[in-house]
Amino acid sequence: QVQLVESGGGSVQAGGSLKLSCAASGYTRCMAWFRQAPGKEREWVATIGTGDGRTYYADSVKGRSTISQDNGKNAVYLQMDDLTPDDTAMYYCAADPFRWSCTMRTSAYNYWGQGTQVTVSS
Repeated sequence: QVQLVESGGGSVQAGGSLKLSCAASGYTRCMAWFRQAPGKEREWVATIGTGDGRTYYADSVKGRSTISQDNGKNAVYLQMDDLTPDDTAMYYCAADPFRWSCTMRTSAYNYWGQGTQVTVSS
């Protein structure tokens, strides 16, 4: 069983930055961030392999976001810069403790946090 707790969301103006945090309890192999805007499907944002540190990004955030981890704290972070109103969504942390090859598929992640809201105003 893995429990995930996100924090760090908030309201910012376009062009601003936020750093989301996800504290995990339990063993994980892949950690990811997803987001869901009202009326839209949940969208993959970024993934990190906790063993090799490899990172993967959706095109929509590539170059503006950085996913990182602190193994000592069993935490994952998502630094988001140059935010736009299109980034407004509930952001969820997700964990996959089984796969060695990380994926962007929502169905691959067994554990989810409660979400943290990010609102970007123009």
